[in-house]
Amino acid sequence: MISFIIPAYNEEHELPATLSAIRAAASGAAQPYEIIVVDDASTDATPKIALRAGAKVIPINRRQIAASRNAGGRVAQGEYLFFIDADTRINRAHVTGGIAALEDGYAGGSARVGMDGFVPVWGRMFLRGFSSVYFGLNLGAGAFLFTTRRNFDVIGGFDEQYFAGEEVYFSIELKKLGGFKVLREPVVTSARKLRMYRAKDFLRKFFGVIVRGPGGVRSRAKLSIWYDGKREGHSA
Repeated sequence: MISFIIPAYNEEHELPATLSAIRAAASGAAQPYEIIVVDDASTDATPKIALRAGAKVIPINRRQIAASRNAGGRVAQGEYLFFIDADTRINRAHVTGGIAALEDGYAGGSARVGMDGFVPVWGRMFLRGFSSVYFGLNLGAGAFLFTTRRNFDVIGGFDEQYFAGEEVYFSIELKKLGGFKVLREPVVTSARKLRMYRAKDFLRKFFGVIVRGPGGVRSRAKLSIWYDGKREGHSA
């Protein structure tokens, strides 16, 4: 069985397309699946949309994506766990490719990332450079991660001391168990952050976190590009 786990906070606009893409992608997997939406204190229609789509909804009140993913992982019934962000579209190749990698002995994996809609020039340049370094290090993108139930339990899930970058530590821990596979077929995720922020504001916030290192992601207070402004033109 496959468990698709979606952390969500105020994602009523993005979630329907994500759920639809998962159902279409899972249709070719030839095994049962479940969709779990972890609703982390949403104030919009996120949980209602998930329920109408047949997903299991797990409510929490943490405002932390690592905690949301872990809450979903703990209740998941599947042998294969796929963690997918609420603004990310997958296809059949991601499901079949992920399962094939796990059956080949990889401890987990991810996929390269493409962005939807308009992306400003500075954003395209930033993504090209960042992706070259990040995926060159064979790390997993938070938008799409997969592993087995056993491996998730062995590493203890996502490290909840981090409010961002938890996918990096998750990838590193999985690597200790075996190979880590980054699928070449990119998932499509929202470029809204690159549209919502001016270049100097985004880059200042992003690299400010990088410079501060692990200590910079242990508090939500300075992580506005991760936790604020979920909808374009609106505040969180």
